[in-house]
Amino acid sequence: MADKRDYYEVLGVDKNSSAEDIKKSYRKLARQYHPDVNKEPDAEEKFKEVKEAYDVLSDDQKRATYDRYGHQDPNQGFGGFGGGGADFSGGFGDIFDMFFGGGGRQRDPNAPQRGNDLQYTMTIDFKEAVFGKETEITIPRNESCDTCHGTGAKPGTHPKTCTTCHGTGQQEIVQNTPFGRIANRRVCSVCHGKGKIIVEKCTTCHGEGRAKKQRRIKVNIPAGVDDGAQIRLSGEGEGGLRGGPAGDLYVVLRVRKHEFFDREGDDIYCEVPINFVQAALGDEIEIPTLSERVKLKIPAGTQTGTYFRLKGKGVPRLRGMGTGDQHIKVTVVTPTKLTEEQKELLKQFGELSGQSISKLSSDEHHESIFERMKKAFRGE
Repeated sequence: MADKRDYYEVLGVDKNSSAEDIKKSYRKLARQYHPDVNKEPDAEEKFKEVKEAYDVLSDDQKRATYDRYGHQDPNQGFGGFGGGGADFSGGFGDIFDMFFGGGGRQRDPNAPQRGNDLQYTMTIDFKEAVFGKETEITIPRNESCDTCHGTGAKPGTHPKTCTTCHGTGQQEIVQNTPFGRIANRRVCSVCHGKGKIIVEKCTTCHGEGRAKKQRRIKVNIPAGVDDGAQIRLSGEGEGGLRGGPAGDLYVVLRVRKHEFFDREGDDIYCEVPINFVQAALGDEIEIPTLSERVKLKIPAGTQTGTYFRLKGKGVPRLRGMGTGDQHIKVTVVTPTKLTEEQKELLKQFGELSGQSISKLSSDEHHESIFERMKKAFRGE
C-alpha cells in the first residue's frame, strides 16, 4: 500500500476538514478530471482516485477507520480501502492459482455472470438542476436474447458440453521439467473457457445469448444537483449472462451555464446595475430570483460592488436541509451620453461638493485605467 496516496492529499484537504469542505473539493476535482471533459491520458485514473478518496472520507464510519489505520483497514484483510489487495478468503487453493495458474478450485464457466455497468452523460439546463425534473432517456444496451432466451443456441437445440475440457472451460497441460512433471491449466482452446459448444447458433444473437436493444428509462433528477453529479439506476445496465443479474446504469449530469445567475455550492450569485441617482439617494428595485421577482431596498450612499443577500432564495439542498441564499452585487453605471443641461447640473453638483472640474480633470486624477494597467505591466 506504500504507493497509494493519502486520501486527504488526493482531495486537497486536511484531516480537520468538514464534510462540506470535502464535498466541495470532490465536486471541483471530479469536474476537472472527468474523462468526458478532460482528454489528458491520465485523467481517468485521477478521476478514479478522487472518487475512491471521496467514497471513504464522505462516510463517517469509513473515515474514522481510515483516520486510525490508514489504507490498511483491519476489517478488509490485506486489501484495505479501494479493494486493491488480494483476497485470501478462498484458502491456499486460490493462492496457488494466483502464482501458478492452476491447482486451486475449479470455477464453473457456466455460472451466472453479472452484466456490465453503463454510463450515460445527460446535459440539463441550469434551472432543471436547481428544481429537479423527471425525464426519459434512450440507451442502447445488451439484453438477454428473446429468441434463444440467453442460451445462444437455435430454438429447439441446446449447447453441448465441450469434449476437450469436459465442461470445465480449462485444459490441463502437463510438462516434463528438471523438477518433475508440472501440470498447468489454461483456457480451453476449443470452447474458449465457456465449457459448452453451440453447434447451431441463434440467428438473432449469433450465439452470444444477448442482443443490442434500445431501452427507454425514466430518470428522476432530484432538486439541487450540481454539475458532475451521478445518479445510479440499479439493474438498468447491461443484462447478465446465463441468468445473471443486470449491471447498473450511472447517469452523469452536465449543467449548462446561465446567462444571469452563477452558482457556488447551494448559493446563487448575480450582478445588477443601478444608476448614480439610485446609488446616491437610495431606491427600491426589482430583482429576479430563480423562481420569482422580489423587491430589494438600496440604501442611500450605496457604493459600487456592494453585496446584498436574499436569504433562502438559492438552491434547495439535496438532503432536504433548507435552501441556499442569493447574493446580489450592485454595480453603479456611469452615463456615457449627457445633455448640456445634465452636464451643467453635474458641474454645479461638483462645485457644491467642493470638487471643481479642473481638479477632477487634472492629469493626476484623470489618468485612464488603461494607462494605469500599462504601468502595472511595466512594473511601475
